Amino acid sequence: MTLAIVLVIFAALSLILILRVAFSRSLQVSADRSLAGQIQPIDVAAFRNLVDPEEDAYLRRRLPSAEFRTVQRERLRAMAVYVQTASRNAAILVRMGQDALVSGDARTADAARQLVDNALLLRRNATFALFRIYVALAWPDAGLAATPVLQGYERLNGSAMLLGRLQNPAAPVRIAATS
Repeated sequence: MTLAIVLVIFAALSLILILRVAFSRSLQVSADRSLAGQIQPIDVAAFRNLVDPEEDAYLRRRLPSAEFRTVQRERLRAMAVYVQTASRNAAILVRMGQDALVSGDARTADAARQLVDNALLLRRNATFALFRIYVALAWPDAGLAATPVLQGYERLNGSAMLLGRLQNPAAPVRIAATS
């Protein structure tokens, strides 16, 4: 009974924390700079390494249990930063897509609609991923949580590049860092 109460309280506090993070000012888009200039490109290769289950299994095999938990918590914190940045970039891309929806060109409007849909899906997945990451910080042996965010971000990158090419071929929109 006591364990159930503790778990319910922990879940409620975790939910409050996630909602606070999701709606904090750090994730909001400021209007004083150009939207494309506010995007912070993500190193997708490094993010992919953090969410790779094989890397997780390798570390679990090679490190003592206590050291693995410490390393895993650091990886989870880094993963949370990537997810927050991806969520913020998605918010910027939603605004960019909404601005492009009024375009008279049907191809541009379709690309903008696809961008907005992908960005909204990524924001939703990022919120759930952050919740799972923060739970995993308490129990580092839990599975990784950000794979859907990585996959969504890669789809979003393609949508953003398509809309950018249609709107202004000379200035591409980059949301992923190039190696």
